Amino acid sequence: MPPYYVIKSLTSFKKYYRELKSGDLILTRLPLKKEDFALVVDLIQRGVLSFPSFLSQILSKSKCAQVDILGEFMPPHTYVIRNKLSLLEVMAKGLHPEKWVTKKDQANCGLGIHLWRDLEEIYNHAGTPLLDFPFVLQPFYTQWQDVRVILLGDLYYEAYIRENPKNFRQNLFFGGKAHPYELSFEELTFCKAVMNRGGFPYAHLDIAYIEGRGPYLIEINLCGGIKGAQIKTEEYENLKRKIEELYLENWKLNHSPFVQL
Repeated sequence: MPPYYVIKSLTSFKKYYRELKSGDLILTRLPLKKEDFALVVDLIQRGVLSFPSFLSQILSKSKCAQVDILGEFMPPHTYVIRNKLSLLEVMAKGLHPEKWVTKKDQANCGLGIHLWRDLEEIYNHAGTPLLDFPFVLQPFYTQWQDVRVILLGDLYYEAYIRENPKNFRQNLFFGGKAHPYELSFEELTFCKAVMNRGGFPYAHLDIAYIEGRGPYLIEINLCGGIKGAQIKTEEYENLKRKIEELYLENWKLNHSPFVQL
């Protein structure tokens, strides 16, 4: 029996991609673009494993995929708009929030987020360079409490509130301020349920309370900036490596012999 492969770099992945078989492990994040998602389907079909999971990597790249797969955890009336027909279907529901927010599919740091007066204004710009398809559509809420949660497996977690009185984007990138926040057991359980559904071994989650209701998931990513967090970069990276090492040790129990590439 040939040895199992442990792929630890993008260079090795490109070199051995066609040889990968059931049980082999990709132990590095892939710089996935939409056009690469078919490769993931192929790898899963072949039984190739990945850490972090393929699903978590795709969800980290696509806000629209998050709505499709994790929408049950998100605020009401959160939609993926893929074309004008899907936008018209939302307009036909007769919803009347005062304003709406759109989010570009693959933008980070609060970039690609726009505030609109109404759905008609969005319709007039949808599909243009200003508002490319696909995008996420949500009502704009004025009563909003934004909480960033960093959860590193079972080894560490913390949370902090992000506030920005001068910008509706609470993101610290746009000048927001962070204040420590103590997660309740229910909130921690909620975050773990989201991570379990998306196959995340660790994550940065943005959760929110909207008009006194929640928590709701706003966004999730495998990694992100730790500005505003109490954990320091070195400890943060060490804990992520520890989680990876624990996964690898468990994988080795049922996959021998193996070779690291």
